[in-house]
Amino acid sequence: MDTDALTARLLQELRAAKPYPALSLTMPTHRRARDSAQDAVRLRNLAAEAISRLEADPTVSREARTALKEQLDRAVTEVDPRQALDALVVLVTGDEHQIWHLPRTAPERVVLSDTYLTRNLVAAKAQAQPFWALTVSGGHAALWSGTADVLHEERTGGFPLTAPREAPNPQREERIGDTPSTFSDEETRNFLRTVDEKLRAVLAADPRPLYLVGLAPALAMLDEVGECARSAVGRVTKGVPADMTPSELLKELRPALDERQRRFSAEIDGKLDEARGRRAFAGGLDEVWAAVREGRAGLVAVEEHFQQTVRETAEHLEPVSDAAADPADRSVREDIVDELVEAALDSGTDVVFLADDSLAEHGRIAAALRY
Repeated sequence: MDTDALTARLLQELRAAKPYPALSLTMPTHRRARDSAQDAVRLRNLAAEAISRLEADPTVSREARTALKEQLDRAVTEVDPRQALDALVVLVTGDEHQIWHLPRTAPERVVLSDTYLTRNLVAAKAQAQPFWALTVSGGHAALWSGTADVLHEERTGGFPLTAPREAPNPQREERIGDTPSTFSDEETRNFLRTVDEKLRAVLAADPRPLYLVGLAPALAMLDEVGECARSAVGRVTKGVPADMTPSELLKELRPALDERQRRFSAEIDGKLDEARGRRAFAGGLDEVWAAVREGRAGLVAVEEHFQQTVRETAEHLEPVSDAAADPADRSVREDIVDELVEAALDSGTDVVFLADDSLAEHGRIAAALRY
C-alpha cells in the first residue's frame, strides 16, 4: 500500500491495541532497480532479527510465534521491488500483514509491542500532500487521487459517474425536425448537480485540495449548479480524452500544482513572519519539539527531506551523527522529525512541508506558537 491508502479510519485501526506481539519493521529502500538487491538482503536480515527476538522472548507462546512467523514470511515474499519508494514498513501480527511503501525515508527498526508503529506512515502521508482531481464533462466525471509523484483513478463515493443517455424519440424528431442532442441543458445541469453532491461527500470524509479539469463550459456550469467547484485550488481548462493515462493527466496538472505550492509557501512564510513579529515563534528542532510537547505549536513547518538523529536528554535534543549513533542506546531517536510530526498532528497542530533550504536559517524546522 502507499500513503494514499492511510485514511483516518485506517490509522485508528493501526493504532488500536493488539495482542502482543505486534511487529513493526521499517527500513530505507531505493527507487532504482539496480539497488533493489541490497534492499532484499536488508529485509531478510531484519526479518531474521525479528524471529530471533521472538524466540528469545519467554512471554511469547509457541503458537503465537509460529503464527507471526508465517505472516512475516508471506510479507517478505510479497514485497515487490518494483514498487519501492524511499522506505518500507511491514506490519505483522499472527492474523495479518501489511506492506507499505513510503515516499519518505525511515530508519532500520524492528519493534515488538502491543500496537503498530505508525509515526513513519503519518509523516509520509503529511509530506505527500495528497489532493483530489475531478475530470468533468457534460456526460462523464471521474475522481483522481494524487500526490506530487503519483496519480490514480479513485473508484469511491459513486465515482466515476456517467450521465444517462436519452433514448431516441422518433415522434420528437418528426415533430421538430431534428435529432436530439446527447443532453439537453437541464439534463446536463442535473448530472452536474449529482457530481457536486457526490464530490461534497468525498471531501467531507477526506478533505484535500481539489483541482478541476475540463472544458470551460463544463467547469462554468459546475460552478453555477454546485458548491464544490468554488473551493477548488486550481483549474486546468482542457478536455480529457477517455484514454488519457494517469501520467498524462498528472503532466497536465503540473503547472496548477506548482502554482498552488508557490502560493502556499508564500502563505506559510507570511504566517511565520507574523509569529516572529509577536514573539510567538520557535526555530530549530529542540525549540519546536518542546513547543509541540507542551501543546503550544499552532503551525509546524518542516523542510521536505529534513531528518535528524538525536539523543534525548532531560531537557534537550542533542544532534548525533549517524556514524556515532548507537542503536542500543534508548535515548537515541533516529526519526525524531517523524515522531514530532505525528505528535503535532495528534494535538491538532497544522503541519506543512516546504521545499528544502526554505527554512535553512531556522534549522530546517519552525513553528508559529499559539501563545
